[in-house]
Amino acid sequence: QVQLVESGGGLVQPGGSLRLSCAASGHTFSGYDMGWFRQAQGKEREFVAGINWNSGSTYYADSVKGRFTISRDYAKTTVFLQMRGLKPEKTAVYSCTVGGGGVRVSRYDFWGQGTKVTVSS
Repeated sequence: QVQLVESGGGLVQPGGSLRLSCAASGHTFSGYDMGWFRQAQGKEREFVAGINWNSGSTYYADSVKGRFTISRDYAKTTVFLQMRGLKPEKTAVYSCTVGGGGVRVSRYDFWGQGTKVTVSS
């Protein structure tokens, strides 16, 4: 059974940085993409960043390009999301996912419980 466990969320000031982690287990992730989505209260879940497990190639939402970096530790089956320049309007629950890749929620099969990131002074 696939398990995705996020950590690293918390309170950060506007413009600050935070690093999220997602520990994955229970599956061979070769051939899959892993991604990060976020969902603010009252809004739909939106794509943030994705990474191909095999090649390590990455892709991002336009809104985070240049500020966020997704990476993976292949040996530890862990994915990271380094976030910089956080904005207050982007307070949300960040969730890790694995599946076919891309920017659509429907392309992913398994989801973690999420970790909340609150951007506030």
